[in-house]
Amino acid sequence: MPFKSTLSLIAVCLSVSSFSSNAALIGRDLDGNNTTAEAYYDNILNITWLADANINEADNWNNQLAWAAGLNIGGITNWRLPDMDLDIDGTVVNCSSGTQAACMDNEYGHLYYYGADTTLGNGITPATPDPFSNLQSGFYWSGTPNIDPNTAWGFRFDNGQVLANARTEINYAWAVHDGVVGSAVIPVPAAVWLFGSGLIGLIGTARKKKG
Repeated sequence: MPFKSTLSLIAVCLSVSSFSSNAALIGRDLDGNNTTAEAYYDNILNITWLADANINEADNWNNQLAWAAGLNIGGITNWRLPDMDLDIDGTVVNCSSGTQAACMDNEYGHLYYYGADTTLGNGITPATPDPFSNLQSGFYWSGTPNIDPNTAWGFRFDNGQVLANARTEINYAWAVHDGVVGSAVIPVPAAVWLFGSGLIGLIGTARKKKG
């Protein structure tokens, strides 16, 4: 392979790598090991989700609020439960079906329907949880209270419904953080090393032939 062609191939590979870094869910290191992700930054909503969707197990609303507010991971504090009103119009729609567009007007719903994309249908669900782990099929508390002081809003990950439950009910919770936190994750898959080694070999062969 001519040396210039080899360089062109490398340039294409770098372009692909640069493109992939624009994914909407970007791994973030919280424990000092930058080859693993303990959280994922959602650059559409500008929030960071914990990688583990069920660290605290199920509990009532007040306890889940307190858990998120007191969470400290790698020195990072100020976590919270997800918001149920993305357009800040003061209205949370009680969806009777997971197909209604209003069900997406919250951080859980946006993740469920869109996930790491801007295309409807590519969302994060218990059947397709990657890159997250431990995502439960059931009701997740939000940090948004209902007008009824005995209930609070949440989201069902088994069907995409937005519902208000009694605050004493035992349900799951998922912590999020405003903006991007932690450090960049830089894992290098084995396939990349193998591919890089192959390119280096091609460059060496091309130079020998040229010489």
